[in-house]
Amino acid sequence: MNPLLFRVEDRPPVLTSLLLAAQHLLAALGGIIAVPLVIGGALHLPADQLVALINAALLGSGIVTIIQCKGVGPVGIRLPCVMGTSFAFVGAAISVGLEHGVPGILGSSLVGSLVMIVGSFFMPTIRKLFPHTVTGVVVAMIGLSLVPVAIDWAAGGAHSANYGDPVNLGIALLVLVLVVGLVQFGKGIISASAIVIGMFIGYLVCLALGKVDFSQVHHSIVFALPQPLHFGMSFPPSGIVAMSIAYLVTIVETTGTFMALGSATQTEVTGKRLSRGILCDGVGSAFASLMSSPPVSTFAQNVGVVSLTGVASRHVVAFTGGFLMLAGLFPILGALVVTVPQPVLGGAGLMMFAMIISAGIQMLGGVEHNKRNGLIIAVAIGCGLAVTARPELLSKLPGFVKEVFGSGITVGALVAVLLNLLLPGRPAEESAEEEAQHAVCIEEIASEIA
Repeated sequence: MNPLLFRVEDRPPVLTSLLLAAQHLLAALGGIIAVPLVIGGALHLPADQLVALINAALLGSGIVTIIQCKGVGPVGIRLPCVMGTSFAFVGAAISVGLEHGVPGILGSSLVGSLVMIVGSFFMPTIRKLFPHTVTGVVVAMIGLSLVPVAIDWAAGGAHSANYGDPVNLGIALLVLVLVVGLVQFGKGIISASAIVIGMFIGYLVCLALGKVDFSQVHHSIVFALPQPLHFGMSFPPSGIVAMSIAYLVTIVETTGTFMALGSATQTEVTGKRLSRGILCDGVGSAFASLMSSPPVSTFAQNVGVVSLTGVASRHVVAFTGGFLMLAGLFPILGALVVTVPQPVLGGAGLMMFAMIISAGIQMLGGVEHNKRNGLIIAVAIGCGLAVTARPELLSKLPGFVKEVFGSGITVGALVAVLLNLLLPGRPAEESAEEEAQHAVCIEEIASEIA
């Protein structure tokens, strides 16, 4: 296990915290903005409505990030989590939006969030489905599913005209080498801020080469007030069902992300802690809907930032939430960050996501080596990679199947859980005392909410 520079409860100096928080912002901002852009593009929203959707997504993500990191009563896992609009909901959102518009998406998201809120009370039981073998598979699959994203960034962006251009690859390689060198040979804050330093140098190189596009900055407004219920709401039954399914899938993915984060921060993720985190995802998504934003979930890519830099302070990532709020209130700030070229993101992203794979391998290295565990690991990762490498595999199947099994992380997790339950030789069940502790955990959460 790599040593941590700052542990979960550490509070670095403010200026140091701001620098370290910027790394998480750079890793997450593109994904947060991309979701409303994709949904808005599919629904052909006019420019003013698209801006309102993006601003709401940034503001909602920032507020929920702070709650997840800091905690409010029984809500929030109190670990360094960055929250953001999730691609897990894009398919359902577009299908609902094409028929019922943005009001249908937001209303369905609001009602569907009850799935996560109710599901949070069962996390102590769900936690038992994730022994070390299953957890290691899920953590590895998170990294394996994200690496293709980093590769596309490094090549210039998926579907771009200059995909794979040697200049793009050279910039990505430069950033990768810089990050590796700074992490390995840098000391203290230099090592901890390796990602932002490497990306800054890569950005300067891109400026010199004329590869930075400032058009979004020129068209961005400086200040925007939040607009709760800007689009209104409707509650189509079909939309509620579609969103509820997406929330069920998100519970599985988020559980795996929390387990990976526990490994990266050297923190035990108990059933109660999972309950707090999932409850924040559900309550946060309900809040985001009221703020006119798509649902939010915990970002897996930021686990790689923690693993790479050794900065596990939840108070640092709370500053990231503050940055996101400012980006929602001052859209021009978000537009400036989005000018970071994709190859620069790719060089840093490849290292971050590979670190998650490394964490999964380390976890699997501690698992007992026998035929049963070998089968679980091999089949689960194989099935997860099948969906990740060849998403068209599901193209002929019903929409419901594609919604549930479209993510390699979800497929890998479900296969690992099922094999662990079905294959003979499963380790003994938890003792009655541990069962009682789980029951007490649920009672404590319920009493806190009351």
